[in-house]
Amino acid sequence: MAAPFVTRFAPSPTGFLHRGHAFSALTAFQAARRAGGRFLLRIEDIDRTRCRPEHEAALLEDLAWLGLSWETPVRRQSEHMADYGRALRDLAERGLLYRCFRTRREIAEEIERAPHGAMEVFRGQPLPPEEEARRLQAGDAYAWRLSLEAAERTLGGFAALRFVEEGEGPSGEHGEVRARPELGGDVVLARKDVGVAYHLAVVVDDALQGVSHVIRGQDLFEAAHVQRLLQGLLALPTPVYRHHRLLTGPDGRRFAKRDRAETLRDLRARGVTAADLRREMGFR
Repeated sequence: MAAPFVTRFAPSPTGFLHRGHAFSALTAFQAARRAGGRFLLRIEDIDRTRCRPEHEAALLEDLAWLGLSWETPVRRQSEHMADYGRALRDLAERGLLYRCFRTRREIAEEIERAPHGAMEVFRGQPLPPEEEARRLQAGDAYAWRLSLEAAERTLGGFAALRFVEEGEGPSGEHGEVRARPELGGDVVLARKDVGVAYHLAVVVDDALQGVSHVIRGQDLFEAAHVQRLLQGLLALPTPVYRHHRLLTGPDGRRFAKRDRAETLRDLRARGVTAADLRREMGFR
């Protein structure tokens, strides 16, 4: 008997949805319907400094306007911090994390100073116990970083870490893909101001929700490499990945919040219907 098909759309309520979001949501929704599977909506609101209730309300309205329906209750990451805390403690107790007290600026400057190609991503080391204790006593801010060195030692290398790509990566990747988590360096898994970072939260969520297929844009293809490593370290199932093309505007640039892309609310205000938008993007 085939495993159930479960996919999700997981927006962050940090702004209003635009065409790119609509394209991704409809792609996942139609894939679930064609497979006779389940479509989930997940609200990724762990960054409480940027997420807004009014944006969540607006995205629910926009998705309903598009004709999507989803299972309830909706999982909101902010309501499940205990799940992420357990995973974080597991990794820390096994020596896979270390406290990093360097700021983003200090890390960027260190990478910039390194000889060309010698340090493209950050790889750090835990501080000596005495110095770490002093920094903690002083109340210095830190992030929990995943140690690639410790992870590689734990798994006996990364060669066995693979995932299936049913869509296409930005360089045409398809089929069985060897994960290369080393390309991401020692990623941050938690900060003082945000109890958990994206990579860890999404891996835990997908496992707890039984997600079998992760359908999302090619801009998140590199994230699959880090997430596959975390799945291996936490003994979690690996979903099938299906990365889709990115919707672009007339100028060839992909739609993005930071570029103030026209929102779905804007489209509605000027008389565009959901049927119009679906046809424009190639959906029936």
